[in-house]
This record gives sequence, structure tokens and C-alpha cells, in this order.
Amino acid sequence: MKALCWHGKNDIRCDTVPDPIIEDPRDVVIKVTSCAICGSDLHLMDGLMPTMKSGDVLGHEFMGEVVEVGGAHKKFKKGDRIVVPFNINCGECRQCKLGNFSVCERSNRNAEMAAEQFGYTTAGLFGYSHLTGGYAGGQAEYVRVPMADVAPMLVPEGMDDESVLFLTDILPTGWQGAEHCEIQGGEIIAIWGAGPVGLFAIQSAKIMGAERIIVIEAVPERIAMARKAGATDIIDFEHEDVFERIKEISKGAGADGVIDCVGMEASGHGGISGALAAVQEKLTATQRPYVLGEAIKAVRPCGIVSVPGVYGGPVPINMGSVVQKGLTIKSGQTHVKRYLKPLTKLIQEGKIDTTSMITHRSTNLADGPDLYNTFKDKKDGCVKVVFHPS
Repeated sequence: MKALCWHGKNDIRCDTVPDPIIEDPRDVVIKVTSCAICGSDLHLMDGLMPTMKSGDVLGHEFMGEVVEVGGAHKKFKKGDRIVVPFNINCGECRQCKLGNFSVCERSNRNAEMAAEQFGYTTAGLFGYSHLTGGYAGGQAEYVRVPMADVAPMLVPEGMDDESVLFLTDILPTGWQGAEHCEIQGGEIIAIWGAGPVGLFAIQSAKIMGAERIIVIEAVPERIAMARKAGATDIIDFEHEDVFERIKEISKGAGADGVIDCVGMEASGHGGISGALAAVQEKLTATQRPYVLGEAIKAVRPCGIVSVPGVYGGPVPINMGSVVQKGLTIKSGQTHVKRYLKPLTKLIQEGKIDTTSMITHRSTNLADGPDLYNTFKDKKDGCVKVVFHPS
């Protein structure tokens, strides 16, 4: 089969690889009908996540048709269309029973490696390094889905692929990012980044009742999409002082909640914070926590800092600001399964737009390497790339 594979920094290839097979009685194998490139895939492309190996199949946003079923699998049958969350869940461990699906204790095949890095294991993830289990990803013609009787969801009748594809990751990630801000109604929420996760965070904050939604972005196409999604205020970080503008909008109080949808590859600009970010980048060549530092500064005292953006290792942050301002920081990979049913209902009711951010489509995985570069460089107005390989 054809699949998009990692071969080193900035080296993504469309390879021919062995077809997946059933390895465990709970498995299913699906024919991929839709998959996407995620912003976090760019961290892999840029060589920022450890434990990648040449030939690893990429992709954690995918769905498709069941073509093989393990002997003990009872949830799905051949021909079913299913959405597959990016994290793999056993459904039996303490964390799964608590609904903390992103930290499943049993699905990561390299749990000891993850525990050495983070203290405890995380869930296994599709297509996201051997630190998270070394599972083949879904930017491929076929995928093996382990423990498929827990996390995946049957696609409701009448819903096409593009309406539900982003339930695999970025829609629940944006929702969880907003939910972490504990929006009750009337709040000022500031969101860094109007990429796909940021656009869903905007829609989510609006649904939850935020009064002002401030978006920090500089790319014109993304600014236009942010306005359409519900942003009330735009701060162009290339031409404006973000902190001062947020103070102005909030009449000096600061944002009630802030959401870092950018993560480890933030762009700094000017001033002390920008200079520190540049130094940090030269020292580590990996983590650039400029946005995180800016968000911590801009949130009001006793406010909430939500971090759905991905970080892979240690970063310097101003803990003095966190402690002295009494801030709460909430983060984590997304507990996707927790949100599947309520978000599906919102899509069906027309309250969430899942398709307008798709700017590039292809039916050929061979276009993948070029489209990775288009997405990375934001060329041709690229915001989201979707493949329909079947």
C-alpha cells in the first residue's frame, strides 16, 4: 500500500509499505477514506520530536471503512464507516475509567520510554513517534486500529467524511482548550494562533458564551477565517504590541482565559520576550515557548492559561508570574473519546463548521510531500490539507 513516511528532518516521502494485518483479536483494519495533515505533524517534519525512525508512517487524523475484524471484536463489522481518535484507549485501566483517555495506562507499547521522559506513561498515539508506542499512522491506504472496541466511533447515517473527520483530533482539541478556560458566559478569551485548532477554539468559546474572543494572528487568510469563526477582535502580532492591546480591550483587567494553540514552534517578535525566544531557539533548536510566555503575561490575576499546543520537552517560563498572579495552567493531549458524542450533535445541529477551513484536497497520497511543504510554509493560503485516498 501507499503511505506517507518520515525519513528525517524535512524528508517526507510517499512509500510503498506492507499492508497492515490483524495482530490482536480486538483489532480492526480500515481502508482509509479520509485523512489530514495536522499542525503537530509539522513538529515531526521539523525533527522536533524524539524517537522517530526512518520509514515511520505518519498521520493521526483519519477515518475509513472497516475491511477486517479481529476474532474477539464485537463493536464494528466489515463495511462500517468509523472515526478513529488519535489516542488509543484500552478502556480498562484507571485513567480510562476516569475518562482521562489521553493518559491510558495500557495502550502505549513503549510505556517505559514514555515514563522515563514524563514520569508516567501516556496513551499510545497513531503516527507520532516511538515514545508514544510506535504505531503506524493513518496517512496511508490502510491502517490497523488496535483496541478498536473502545475509542473509535461509528459514523452516523447521513454524515459525510469531511463533516466528521476532525473529530479525530483538532475539533475536540479546540473544544477542550476552550473548556479548560471554564467559560460561564461574558468572559474575555484570548487565543494565540488561528490555525485549525485555533479556529475550533474560537467556535467553541463562542458556543460556551465568551463575550470577547481575541485572536492573535498575522496571516491574512487565517485572520479572515478567525473573524468568520467568531473572533470579535484581531491582534496582528507583527504590527501591534499584544500585551498592550489586550489590556486596552479588557480595560486594563487582562483576559479571563488565554489559549496557546501554537505550541513549541511559536514565532517571536521584538522586545525582551522575542529576544529570549530567539536565544532559546538557538540553544535548544526545539522548543520555542514565546506564545506561552506571552499568554502567561496577558492573562488576568487568578486567570486560566490553557495549553492545547504541543510541547515535547522542558521550556523556560516565568514561574514568578504564575505564582504571584495566582494562575491556573491546564494542558494535556485531548481526551478525544470524552467529546465524540456531544460534538457530533453540535455538528448535526449546524453549530460547528467543520469544512470551511479545508483549503487543499487531494485524492493521491503521492501529493503528500509537496502538500506538507505547502502547509508548513502557509503557501497558497493553506490552512488545512485533507486527502481522500480511496
